[in-house]
Amino acid sequence: MAKCEICEKTLTHGNKLSITRSHISKRTTRAWKPNLRTVKAMVDGQVKRITVCAKCLRAGKVTRA
Repeated sequence: MAKCEICEKTLTHGNKLSITRSHISKRTTRAWKPNLRTVKAMVDGQVKRITVCAKCLRAGKVTRA
């Protein structure tokens, strides 16, 4: 399963709501996927290829090689 190796962010489940004439008529399940990127990063002094979400990349939690 796809997962961020820094913050452990994974798939999130919920309901997709169909709204017609100001009433919720149908509910179907849907999934929200994290925005994952595969990057080369320094991990324990070595260059490794890891899967990281875009939020961790922007926050500077990963030092890229």
